[in-house]
Amino acid sequence: MQGPELGVHADDIETPDMEQESKQEVLENKDVIVQHVHIDGLGRTKEDCLTYEIAGVFRAKNLIDVMKRAHEARQKLLRLGIFRQVEVVIDTSQGVDALPNGLDVTFEVTELRRMTGSYNTMVGNNEGSMVLGLKLPNVFGRAEKLTFQFSYGTKETSYGLSFFKPQPGHFERNFAVNFYKVTGQFPWSSLRETDRGVSTEFSFPLWKTNHTLKWEGVWRELGCLARTASFAVREESGHSLKSSLSHAMVIDTRNSTILPRRGALLKINQELAGYTGGDASFLKEDFELQFNKRLFWDSVLSASLWGGCLLPIGDKPTCIADRFYLGGPTSVRGFSMYSIGPQSEGDYLGGEVYWAGAVHLYTPLPFRPGKGGFGDLFRTHFFLNAGNLCNLNYGDGPRAHLSKLAECIRWSYGAGIVLRLGNIARLELNYCIPMGVQSGDRICDGVQFGAGIRFL
Repeated sequence: MQGPELGVHADDIETPDMEQESKQEVLENKDVIVQHVHIDGLGRTKEDCLTYEIAGVFRAKNLIDVMKRAHEARQKLLRLGIFRQVEVVIDTSQGVDALPNGLDVTFEVTELRRMTGSYNTMVGNNEGSMVLGLKLPNVFGRAEKLTFQFSYGTKETSYGLSFFKPQPGHFERNFAVNFYKVTGQFPWSSLRETDRGVSTEFSFPLWKTNHTLKWEGVWRELGCLARTASFAVREESGHSLKSSLSHAMVIDTRNSTILPRRGALLKINQELAGYTGGDASFLKEDFELQFNKRLFWDSVLSASLWGGCLLPIGDKPTCIADRFYLGGPTSVRGFSMYSIGPQSEGDYLGGEVYWAGAVHLYTPLPFRPGKGGFGDLFRTHFFLNAGNLCNLNYGDGPRAHLSKLAECIRWSYGAGIVLRLGNIARLELNYCIPMGVQSGDRICDGVQFGAGIRFL
């Protein structure tokens, strides 16, 4: 750590006398004891919720350990999202009870305002939106957060009110309640959907995994986006109520979520609807797997696999809003957005089971323009991806299911340029050659542009 990070400046250092030299020798060659930890600048924040974050500083045994643990405590305080700035000052203990090897650590904090606003743009899966936000951080003094957000996008408009409450000392364990309304347009299905709902979720770590338990109740209104909508889509129109319980588990060792160079990701989701009310009854399972390996010449080999299955419970068929969709610049490239699988009169209806896989080779741009700067945001990549989406007759057995998933596989290959937008999103400009095209599929042969945060 550098001196300014700890609040120590060269201009503040006085010429040492003999007593100071003796004190310095003690700190460098012997163990130290952290006697006091102070937090200056608190206003509405309750001190009891911060003791968990700084407790590790008292366990430091030498000066280097004090610096390390103080930095870790500073990061934890910033992670709470209630301070604009946190500075650390380490000094020798003063006073009657001061020990020869005693230290005092002071955290100088600046709290956020009681209300903050934001205006930004957000990139989703091949769509963009303008987001207006209003946030009340640290509402009750223990890192709670109340947020209102309005989003207006090319395909989706939404607003929601959220309350977030972390467990003191365990920020990864938190509870959240959300109230929302979302209106989306899905031109590939000639469908318009409006959701009004409430959800509660509890997130917690367990060993090397992160888990989220969620209950959601949503009133869904489906309608036709155009007069030319197929009869199958018109049949789905109307109101429905879904009440579901879901669980998500994530293991993520990647160094970046947008364009990783090493590490792996495993994400598993389960959703059960119908047992807590509503008229939608199904069991839904899906997963995401990714491996990244750094190779020679700063190149990266990446492999991904997605899959999912939707099982209806009872005699009622699944809803078009709950099914899986596949195809487009963020999944199986070379095909139009969600244009793979069952369709009726040009409207894509989604499927109850799917899989998709991809292999990528990422390399630096030729001649490394702007190496160490702007040029490092760009990568070239060569890709091969494939997938299939269909409906199954669940009375046929596993072998028949695997056989059907192996039939009519869509696949494509190509090359392109990837631009990383910080840790927010990424853009792709690819030249795609689609193969395995089936009747009814829409392809994008040639140049295809994609923007999003989740890519196959």
